[in-house]
Amino acid sequence: MFVGLAVIMALVLFLPFSVKLVEEELEAFLFIMGAAAMTVSHAWSWHVVKESLAEPVKISLAVLVIGLIFKAGRNLVQDAVKFLKARLGIRNALFLMVMFLGFASSVLTAIIAALILCEIVTCLNLDRKSEARVTVYACYAIGFGAALTPIGEPLSTIVTAKLSGPPHNADFFYLSRLLTVWVTPAILAVSWLAAYGHHTNKGQGGDTLRQDDIEDTKHVALRAAKVYLFVMALVYLGTGLSPLAEKAVASLKDWQLYWLGTASAVLDNATLAAAEIVPSMTRNQILSILLSLLISGGMLIPGNIPNIISAAKLDIKSREWARVALLPGLAFLTIYFIGLLIAH
Repeated sequence: MFVGLAVIMALVLFLPFSVKLVEEELEAFLFIMGAAAMTVSHAWSWHVVKESLAEPVKISLAVLVIGLIFKAGRNLVQDAVKFLKARLGIRNALFLMVMFLGFASSVLTAIIAALILCEIVTCLNLDRKSEARVTVYACYAIGFGAALTPIGEPLSTIVTAKLSGPPHNADFFYLSRLLTVWVTPAILAVSWLAAYGHHTNKGQGGDTLRQDDIEDTKHVALRAAKVYLFVMALVYLGTGLSPLAEKAVASLKDWQLYWLGTASAVLDNATLAAAEIVPSMTRNQILSILLSLLISGGMLIPGNIPNIISAAKLDIKSREWARVALLPGLAFLTIYFIGLLIAH
């Protein structure tokens, strides 16, 4: 059983960023891997099936409803950006907008926050390099903030579900209580970097970022369906891989879990959370790996959902993203590692 689960985990870790078809059809791939892990570990039960059907409902509905509202009110976002730029200036306006997206993403969902970000960037009229910097730092903020509630992003949905029983008994506000004091300084820091660490030259012609297309209702519904399938797949994957995680991961020390989480730079951090977090972990172990996943998830495009959405819609290349994101990511990893050592 352990050999089979190890093979499945290896496939989950390496295929999404080495095989283009797997990357493009990630939800279906993870669903297959999750079903395989459930079968290998003999974990199928009616309880797990019911959980897999129920857990994705809240975040999928949030993505659908807020997505439709955003689609209808896109012009309001554009008007708000112009108003803030005129009243506060570009730098102060950017600070407030990025900070808002960071904290509001826990309610708006990371996906909708990323779409709003693309709308904001399209209205900025800065040079391409500056807009790319704003996008990267804002995605860091969204990734940090979305983790605070189970409807914010798939990572928080799956972690809350996995820890809902004893001994943690995670409720809707479990992650808020665990993470708020840690992610708030990070959101403020990246908001400052986005606002005061960029050039203000106006983009000319193609030297600026623009969205690839305007979404219709079909795209909004399809995105919600993909989120549903994604979270369902993570429930199966997390349950199926639990025996391996209990044996190989839960016994690791806090600092080892922290650096293990840096793999989320190249793999969606929700997938890693599903594979690595188990109820037998202590609070400090969970905190260590979650902070590592959240920070590392912003460092490269595949690491987090807002990165993937923003880079695709604004046509930001992997090298562009890495040039901006790697240095602050490494700085955050170092600072938070020291902070965890002091706190524990």
